[in-house]
Amino acid sequence: MALLPADGRPDSAAAEVLARLGRLHPKTIDLSLDRIRGLLDDLGQPHRRLPPVVHVAGTNGKGSAIAYMRAGLEAAGRRVHVYSSPHLVRFAERIRLAGRLIDDERLLDCLQRCEDINGGRPLTFFEATTAAAFLAFAETPADVLLLETGLGGRLDATNVIERPALTAITSLALDHQDYLGPELTGIAREKAGILKPGAACVLAPQSAELIPMLREAADKVGCPLLEHGRDWSSSTDDGLNWRDGARRLRLPLPALPGPHQAVNAGLALTCLNRLPGMAASDADLFQAVTGVDWPARLQRLHDGPLAALLPSDSELWLDGGHNQAAAAMLARGLGALPPRPLHLVLGMLSNRDPAAFLQPFAGLAADIWTVPVAGEPNAFTATDLARAAGQPATPTTDIASALSGIAETRGPAPRVLICGSLYLAGDVLRQNGWVPR
Repeated sequence: MALLPADGRPDSAAAEVLARLGRLHPKTIDLSLDRIRGLLDDLGQPHRRLPPVVHVAGTNGKGSAIAYMRAGLEAAGRRVHVYSSPHLVRFAERIRLAGRLIDDERLLDCLQRCEDINGGRPLTFFEATTAAAFLAFAETPADVLLLETGLGGRLDATNVIERPALTAITSLALDHQDYLGPELTGIAREKAGILKPGAACVLAPQSAELIPMLREAADKVGCPLLEHGRDWSSSTDDGLNWRDGARRLRLPLPALPGPHQAVNAGLALTCLNRLPGMAASDADLFQAVTGVDWPARLQRLHDGPLAALLPSDSELWLDGGHNQAAAAMLARGLGALPPRPLHLVLGMLSNRDPAAFLQPFAGLAADIWTVPVAGEPNAFTATDLARAAGQPATPTTDIASALSGIAETRGPAPRVLICGSLYLAGDVLRQNGWVPR
C-alpha cells in the first residue's frame, strides 16, 4: 500500500526506500529472529532502549485492544508510542511517536539508516520496518510502547523484546495457516511465544482446548497468566461490566460497536489496571472505553463520496475483518441492529477462504457483491471471488459500482457492509476522504 502524507501527495523518497526494502525479502518463507537481531545489533540495539512495552499478539482484536489502551493512557497524560500493522491509507499509521504519527522526514531517516547498515542482506519488509520503528521509538521520549505483533508471535520480528512490562493475547482463530500451520493449537503455540518470565499475560477468552496448552506455556517460562473468567471478566447489557480481581466498574458501552468489543475493551482495561507503575484511575478507564478511535472496525460511514452513492436513509458500514471468526463477530453485531436488508460488498486476498468467511452471513445477507482489491496483485478478481463465494454473488468492477447497484435495488433503505480485507478497507477510506491523524 502506498505511503501518503497528510496532504495526499506520494512521498516518493520514503516510498522508494520501502520498495527497495521490500525487494530484499528472502525467496523462501523463513520466519526467524536472526535477521532482525543482526540488523538491530548493527543499529546499536535500539530495542533495548525502549520505554515499558505492552506486547500484544492474537488473531482478532489486537488493534482494537491497543486503541482502547492508548485512549486510556493518553487520558492519564502518558506519552504513548504505538506500533501496529497493516496501515489503511498511509504507511506512517504504523508508527505513532508519543501520540503523533511519525512525520515523513523522520520516517525516511529511520528507513534509510536501516537500509544503509543492512547493506543489501536478505530481510523481510516487516523486519526492516520494525527495526526502523524501534529506532524512532528509542530516540523519542515516551512513557509506554504498545507493540502489536505482525504474524504469529514466537518468530515475529517484534519478539526481540526480552523484558516486556506486560503481554496480552487476544482471541485466537484460524488465520495465516500457510505460515502458522493448519491447527488452532499450533497457532496458539506460536502466539504464546511472546510470553516472558515475570511479565504477566492478560488472556482473552479462548477455545477450551487451548487453555491447558496456554497454561503450560506460561508455567514453563514463569509468566503469570490472567485468564478471562477466572482473574478478570467483562460483559455488556446496556453498559460494560468489568472486573479485575477485587476491582469492579460499570462503564458505558464501548465506543467501537459490536458485542465482541466487550472482550477487547475488557482486556485493555485489565492491561491498564495491571501495567506496572501506571495505575489507571476510574476516569482513565472511562476514557479508554468512550474515547477510543480505531477506523475500519465495524465503522459506520455517515458521509463522504461513497456514502453519497446510497439513499440518504441508508447505512454504510466498513470492516477489515478477513477470517471466519471475524465474520462471525460481524454477523452477530449487525444482526443485533434493528432489521433492514443487509447487502455485502466483498473483496479478499487470494489466500483467504471466501466461502468460510461468508458462512456466518447465510440467511442474514440479502445479496453479495464482489469487487477487486485495488493495487493488490494477490487479491481475487471480482469474478473469481464470486465463483469462490459458495453462494450467489454479483461481480462488479469497483466499490462505487457495487454501491450504485445496491442503491437501485427496490425495497427498504439498505444496510451495506464492505468487508473482507483491511487493504480494501483502506481503499474505501481513501476514496471516502478519510485522512489519518
